[in-house]
Amino acid sequence: MHEMSLAESVLNIIEEAARTQHFQSVRRVVLEIGKLSAVEPDAMRFCFDAVMRGTLAEGAELEIIETAGAGMCLACGAAVEMQAQYGLCPRCDSPRLQITAGNRMRVQDLIVA
Repeated sequence: MHEMSLAESVLNIIEEAARTQHFQSVRRVVLEIGKLSAVEPDAMRFCFDAVMRGTLAEGAELEIIETAGAGMCLACGAAVEMQAQYGLCPRCDSPRLQITAGNRMRVQDLIVA
């Protein structure tokens, strides 16, 4: 489950922000997770709670904002919505789709005390 290592990376980001911005605790973490990122939101919630135990983010609420997947067809140039990392262009049936959005996870916001 790679969500565990992703939750540990989120903790590293939080701890670095706490060092530079001098806060003592985190009340809420807002994560943006793209539909094509291969991150399962429910697994991320479970791992987040486990990793944050005993840290300055223990008990913090995790808010997940899911973003849509999008791509561009390299054959015809169409901008397309993507539900999976691979598929066919709805305009020309080409499999040559390049992902342009929705394949990342990022910490969007921290609500701190």
